[in-house]
Amino acid sequence: MFRNTSTRAVLMAASLSLSASVAMAQEQQAAPAQNLPAIIVTTAESRDLVDRIVATGTIRAEEEVQIQPQVEGLQIKSLDADVGDTVEAETIVAKLNEDTLLLQRSQYVANRAKAEAALAQYQAQLVEAEASLNEAQRQFERATRLASSGSVSTSQKEQAETTLASATARTETARQAITVAEADIKVVDSQIADTDLRLARTDVKSPVTGTIAVRNAQIGAIATGAGQPLFTVIRDGQIELVADVPEVQILRLKPGQKAAITVAGSTEPLTGSVRLVSPIVDPVSRLGAVHIALDDDAAARAGMYGTAAIIVTEAAGIALPLSAITTEKGVTTVRKVSDGTVQMVEIKTGIQDGSFLQVTEGLDEGDKVVAKAGVFVRDGDRINPVEETSSVSN
Repeated sequence: MFRNTSTRAVLMAASLSLSASVAMAQEQQAAPAQNLPAIIVTTAESRDLVDRIVATGTIRAEEEVQIQPQVEGLQIKSLDADVGDTVEAETIVAKLNEDTLLLQRSQYVANRAKAEAALAQYQAQLVEAEASLNEAQRQFERATRLASSGSVSTSQKEQAETTLASATARTETARQAITVAEADIKVVDSQIADTDLRLARTDVKSPVTGTIAVRNAQIGAIATGAGQPLFTVIRDGQIELVADVPEVQILRLKPGQKAAITVAGSTEPLTGSVRLVSPIVDPVSRLGAVHIALDDDAAARAGMYGTAAIIVTEAAGIALPLSAITTEKGVTTVRKVSDGTVQMVEIKTGIQDGSFLQVTEGLDEGDKVVAKAGVFVRDGDRINPVEETSSVSN
């Protein structure tokens, strides 16, 4: 009986020892899984990506046309346009006082009448001179014939010759006087034509269709081309955003690219397109200008501050957050997670859309990667992956 009791005790002790060993082994196996670091992972997913360049600048007139008086020294009599008015080409925007020019024209008309009277007088003198010349010519020919037959003396012949020369000179003088008188009339005619042109130009007209942006003209002021323009017109009312772009991005821009423009007071972005890209870059600021034409010119005003998001290209593909990607020495990598094991994978990237970057090679859709590239995990490390929506932090 004593022996049986001892045997039971030994068996019971062995059973308890075995159970303790199994529990310890189970605890040892569970411990590593419980001690794995919880790391947030993100999924490579397909999305539509848009590569944008954001630039800021000022709204300006696409082309400003200055209206200057074409007649100097005249007083401004009236103004027929104001700031904000839309004018057509050849519309009268101001009128200059024409009294001085009308007086000058009347004087020139009187001078022309005087020149015409002088011309008529010279023409009459020419007729008289030509008649005298003809008579002197006949007397000289008669004296020459008689002198050859000895009927008149040599002195009489010489006197007839002198009379002929004198009549010829008077005739030439009369012709020259007529030429001068005709030239005087042409001068007066040109003066009258010039005055008529200046009178026509007292109506100050807009050379183009557009919107009045600035009016410096004042009634009673003396118009002069040396000062400020009377008016400034925005041709066809067209305005644009002139934005500055860094030199590293300006080569990616070209005319025709679409843009979304945001200006103060606008609830929705305005649409536009790149009109031209500056061929030069400022050597000091290292910025180049891009001109973006607005589709709706009435939705903004010149002088406003604006921001443009210029669409360079669009694509659809796998993308990851920038925070999951590491670039070092020209090599771009991510920490791919497969079955809880970290694997460093080299990838190729495409366009960037905000905080996302396109992955063109190296990953498939649905692959898991470490969401924060700065997390200190190495190739081959085992982790406890946690989806990005979890509250667990790296």
